Amino acid sequence: MRPFDRWAVGLTVPAVLLTTLFYVLPIAQVLVLSVTEPVTGLGNYEQLLGSRAVARVVATTLQVSLWTTALTIAASYVVAYALVQMLPGVRRVALFMVLVPFWISVLVRAFSWITILRREGLVNLAVTGLGIVEEPLQLVHNRTGVIIGMVHYMMPFAVLLIYANLTGIDRRIMQAGRSLGARPMTVFWKLWVPLSAPGIAVATLFVFIFSLGFLITPTLLGAGRTVMVAEYISVQITNTLRWGVATGLSTMLLVAVGFVVFVAMRQPALRAAFSGRQG
Repeated sequence: MRPFDRWAVGLTVPAVLLTTLFYVLPIAQVLVLSVTEPVTGLGNYEQLLGSRAVARVVATTLQVSLWTTALTIAASYVVAYALVQMLPGVRRVALFMVLVPFWISVLVRAFSWITILRREGLVNLAVTGLGIVEEPLQLVHNRTGVIIGMVHYMMPFAVLLIYANLTGIDRRIMQAGRSLGARPMTVFWKLWVPLSAPGIAVATLFVFIFSLGFLITPTLLGAGRTVMVAEYISVQITNTLRWGVATGLSTMLLVAVGFVVFVAMRQPALRAAFSGRQG
């Protein structure tokens, strides 16, 4: 082994140890608890698969995550596309505004949305004051509020992922399309969107997987009316003390996420994104 190879291996050892200590071992403990608590066997999984309550929670989680992903990607693509069209000075200011939410606690953001969306909040005051609606809209403590809060949380991540992809697209392709007589909308749908497919695919996968594990935002904005998997697991651990059920559901969520990643990575757009090629 060459000296450089020995140094490379030596430098990776601390990272491997830390990953094993803080990631692999806790996951292994969860897997063990799921088949040993309260008794050894697969009883926890049988109980989960036969539970209507768990089925409703899983269905709610999938529906909210899909809506969150779709709305986040659509809104983030608009923002990212606008960023690449801006002048450099304006773009720096806009990127700073995109990054600001990273410095604000998720709790602060959730409580802010409660204030904005409640019956006496800014949104309802505006729509009722303008005569758009007669009665205040129910925008919080339900699924609508949860989706709004989750979209707001995920948009900065998606914007940066899509923006990074859009900046790598050769503008001469767009100029060639315009020179051949293509209209602006044709250039957008026939050139920009297909070439940005890898960025869209990565952002979609990231947002969807992250949405499956949301806890604080659904708990506060849903107020118990929109229970997702993470909140259900939290209740089983802290309130009912059903560790076996909680760890079993955690394991099933982990397996589901792994399956989603496996299937997604077989798609050409994602393979192109991770190999550094345009779709």
